[in-house]
Amino acid sequence: MDNYALFTKSISLKELGIENAAIQYQLSPNELHDITIQSGQGLENNTGALAINTGKFTGRSPEDRFIVKDSITEDKVWWGKVNIPFEPTAFDSLYKKVTAYLSNKKVFVRDSYVCADPNYKLNVRVVTETAWANLFCHNMFLRLTNDELVNFTPEWTVICAPGFEADPAVDGTRQSNFAILNFTKKIALIGGTGYTGEMKKGIFSALNFILPVFKNTLPMHCSANVGEDGDTAIFFGLSGTGKTTLSADPSRKLIGDDEHGWTNENTVFNFEGGCYAKVINLTEENEPDIFRAIKKGAILENVVFKSGTNEVDFEDISITQNTRVSYPIEHIDNIQPGSIGKNPKNIFFLTADAYGILPPISKLTPGQAAYHFISGYTAKVAGTEAGVTEPQPNFSACFGAPFMPLHPTKYAEMLSNKMKDADVKVWLINTGWTGGPYGTGSRMKLKYTRAMITAALKGELDSVEFVNHDVFGIAVPQTCPEVPNEILNPRNTWSNTELYDAKAIELAHKFEDNFMKFAAFANAEILAGAPIS
Repeated sequence: MDNYALFTKSISLKELGIENAAIQYQLSPNELHDITIQSGQGLENNTGALAINTGKFTGRSPEDRFIVKDSITEDKVWWGKVNIPFEPTAFDSLYKKVTAYLSNKKVFVRDSYVCADPNYKLNVRVVTETAWANLFCHNMFLRLTNDELVNFTPEWTVICAPGFEADPAVDGTRQSNFAILNFTKKIALIGGTGYTGEMKKGIFSALNFILPVFKNTLPMHCSANVGEDGDTAIFFGLSGTGKTTLSADPSRKLIGDDEHGWTNENTVFNFEGGCYAKVINLTEENEPDIFRAIKKGAILENVVFKSGTNEVDFEDISITQNTRVSYPIEHIDNIQPGSIGKNPKNIFFLTADAYGILPPISKLTPGQAAYHFISGYTAKVAGTEAGVTEPQPNFSACFGAPFMPLHPTKYAEMLSNKMKDADVKVWLINTGWTGGPYGTGSRMKLKYTRAMITAALKGELDSVEFVNHDVFGIAVPQTCPEVPNEILNPRNTWSNTELYDAKAIELAHKFEDNFMKFAAFANAEILAGAPIS
């Protein structure tokens, strides 16, 4: 950790339009922690971590995320419900209001960078209204040394003013909160929301445009780790599929848990300097790395303490189910130095199939990999949301649709090409149900899923027999070390095999219906990766 006490530097925010601000520059985590508590905006829990409440918004607001439509973005961004256009003149007007709001106030400024690979490093300056938001950025972005700070020049700027609320009728927003990316001015402008994830995902979304368009590098919403032999594994998966759990392998070093780039040099690098993990129902037994990372320097969001104590009740979701913790990656013991891995050899697409149809492990062709990457499938189970009484499909293109400015097929084609060039194997892992759908079958045992992933990583499946699934066409291994043969073929685990066949076709149709909006942009190889129903 840098010695903050030895570093002093005077900066001005006038060029941003913020006048006469009391600038708190590059404060240490301890200082930001203490200021938050002294201002009554946070409490310290029994492990020393800071607990804060993000206010009205306890998660991202996708319908209030905009991209300025200008000469850079007009012909490249996939405009629609995910990427909502915003007029440049409206941005300029709103920006002036936000900077005027921050003028004459105490503001917290942090210089940092993203992209661990020096060849792709992007300097980011963050201006926040609160100390705890600045501490979040210290945790999540990569940290500069004192020497690097001396001549620091920001390339992108994040301005976060949760206390400022827009007037939709005047400012062109949907409601009072907003998160807007301007690629010409290289600004992420956030207002009306205290949810810290908007800052993290704002820069992630910017990189999802910058890297493929200007750097020929594939950005990925994934976790990654590296083995003793230097082989890198990549894990894609939506919430609840086990991405964080399965990439935290005691025999492999963690590169990062959420956002990475895959370069032309065949390296994989972490965008970030920390982790942002869900803590709902967290236990030391199930998630030891995350549990132990909650200490001084970490920030807990929207959690509730047990009555009369400062100990977190991780089962209490009275504020939100999206309780979170952010912490520097150094809070994890087994990490890859430099946050860069080489030689990607295996990619895992994780899905929690609540229908109980997909095999627990299967191997994909490049076309199938691109198809399933674009689909980004998992399933919601009954009870997770109001009105959900049976499994519901959940498709999120590229396993991160809300953060992808380009058309999903652009990312899928890049992935397919990199797979071929690097001779990477792609596996579909179902961490969901077996023996029937949710309510009838049971969740796949974690020990079996870990055994299957380990076997794939060690090459132990290279010489076993594979049989193609009748409906999805994916190659299913017939044996796997430490895993009972009978669970590898999901049809065999159902008591009513005819019902399984019918439900498999039903799920395949859901894939096909979802893919219709992408089909016109997909090449023949990707289209050939569809189910064969």
